[in-house]
Amino acid sequence: MKQVFNFRLIVFLCAALFGIAFSIPSLFQTQGPKISLGLDLQGGLNLLLEVKTEEAIKAKYASLASSIGFEAKQKQVILDRLRAKEDGVVFDIIDSEDAKTIDMVLSKISGIITQKQEDSYNIVFDEKEIGEIEKNAVSQAISTIRNRLDQFGLSEPSVTQQGKNNILVELPGIKTTEEENRARDLIAKSAHLQMMAVDEEHNARVYTMSALEAQKYGDVILPFVGDDGQDFGKILLKAIPILDGDKLTDARVAYDENHQPVVSFSLDSQGAKIFGDFSGANIGKRMAIVLDGKVYSAPVIRQRIGGGSGQISGGFSVEQASDLAITLRSGALPAPLEVIEKRSVGPSLGQDSIRASAIALISGFVLVVGFMIVYYSMAGVIATFALVVNLFLIIAIMSIFGATLTLPGMAGIVLTVGVAVDANIIINERLREALRAGENVMRAIQLGYANASRAIFDSNITSLIASVLLYAYGTGAIKGFAITTGIGIIASIITAIIGTYGFYQAILPKIANTKSLNFWFGIRKN
Repeated sequence: MKQVFNFRLIVFLCAALFGIAFSIPSLFQTQGPKISLGLDLQGGLNLLLEVKTEEAIKAKYASLASSIGFEAKQKQVILDRLRAKEDGVVFDIIDSEDAKTIDMVLSKISGIITQKQEDSYNIVFDEKEIGEIEKNAVSQAISTIRNRLDQFGLSEPSVTQQGKNNILVELPGIKTTEEENRARDLIAKSAHLQMMAVDEEHNARVYTMSALEAQKYGDVILPFVGDDGQDFGKILLKAIPILDGDKLTDARVAYDENHQPVVSFSLDSQGAKIFGDFSGANIGKRMAIVLDGKVYSAPVIRQRIGGGSGQISGGFSVEQASDLAITLRSGALPAPLEVIEKRSVGPSLGQDSIRASAIALISGFVLVVGFMIVYYSMAGVIATFALVVNLFLIIAIMSIFGATLTLPGMAGIVLTVGVAVDANIIINERLREALRAGENVMRAIQLGYANASRAIFDSNITSLIASVLLYAYGTGAIKGFAITTGIGIIASIITAIIGTYGFYQAILPKIANTKSLNFWFGIRKN
C-alpha cells in the first residue's frame, strides 16, 4: 500500500506538544504563562458600590457654568454673579443689549431649559438630559474603574452594573489588608482635577467667613493641604473652575527639583488655550490646583503659562504618586462612589471549589473514557487520547492569553469533554455503519469521516457562535464559561476530525486487512 504524507498526524502531534508544553506552567506552577484563577477559585475582594448620581448632576452644572463663562468672555459679554447651584446655573447680564448674544450661546447647548426674567437667567437640565447624565455616570464609572484596575495590574477584574445605580466589583487575588485598602482607594478615588482662581479680594477673611457668605461672592471655601501634604488651613476660591480634569490627556510620575515624586499632567489643545489665556490675563494673582476638593498648591502666576502642562505635588510616596497618575490618566469618576457592601472570599473557599470541580471533572472524564473504551475498543482508546490532547489545548491557550479560570469556566471544561466525545462518537458510528455495509477498512474510514464531518462542523460552529455571543454580551461568570467552551470547541475540531483521522491513517497498514473488527472498532459478530 502506498504511503502518503500524513499531514493530519503531524498537525495532531504538534497540537499535542503545544498543549503539553504550555500547560506545564499552570499545572505545576513553574515559570511561564499561567491561567489566572478567578475570585471564586482563589479568593479575593467583592465590593458593591453605589454611584451618587445626584453629585454627577451637580458636577455637570458646574461644568456648564464654566462653559457659559468661557463663551461669554469669548463674546466679550460681562456676566454678573455666575454660579452653579445644586439644581441649576444662575447669572445676570450687565448690559441688556448682550441678551441676544447670550441667547445664541445658550441655544447651541442641548438638553437645557432657559428660564429668563429680565436680565437674570436660570439654566436647568430637562428631564431627558438628567436621565442621560445619571445613566452615563454609571457607565462611565464602570469604564473608569476597569481602566484603573487594568493599569493597576490586577488579573481579570470583574466590573458589572447591578440595578440602576450600583456597581459590583470582583477582585481575585486580593489577600492582605494592605492590598485591599490600596485597591479600594484606587477604585473609589474621584480624581477630580480642577484649576481654580483664588479670590484675592476676600481671601484675607476666609477664617471668619461662612460658606453661605462665600456663596454670595460666588466663591467656595476649600481645605489647603499644601504641596507637602500638610494641613495649611483654608483658602477662598472662585466657585466656577477655570479648567476641569476632562481636558487632561496624560498624567505621569515625575520628580521635582528636590527629587520628590510628583504627578506631571498634560492638557488637550482647548485646555492648553484656556490655561494660557487665563494665566496671561492674571499675572501676579494666584491659581489653585484642586484635587478631589482639596487644594494642593496655589502658586502666583509670574508669566503666561503655555504648553498646557503642570504638576501636582503633595508629599507623595512613589506608590501614591503612581496610583494618582493611574486615576488621573484613566479619567475622573463622574460621581462619588459609596461602598455599600464589602465581602472577602477566603482562599479556603476557593480551594473547596477547586477540589469539588476537579472531582467532577476527573469523575466525568473517567466515566466517559471507560464507556468509550468498553464500547468502541481501540477506537475508544484513540478517542480518549484525542480527548486528553483537547484538555491540554484548552489549558495551554488560556495560559497564553492569561485568561481567568472561574467556577463556571471549569463547568465549561466539563461540558467540553462531553462535546469532544460526542464528535468522536459520531465519527465511530459512521465508521461502523460503513464497515457493516461491507466496505473495507480504508474505505470505511474515508466514508466515516466524510459523513461525520458535516454534522460535527454544523453543530460545533453553531455552538461556537453561541460562545462568542455569550462572551461579547455576557459579564463575569458568563464570560468565564464562554471562554472555556469556545476554546474547547475549536480544540475538539482539531483533535477529533483532524487528529484521530491522522492516527487512523498512520496505523492503517496494520488494520487494512484485519478480520478483528471487534478489537479495533468494537463490532461484534451477530
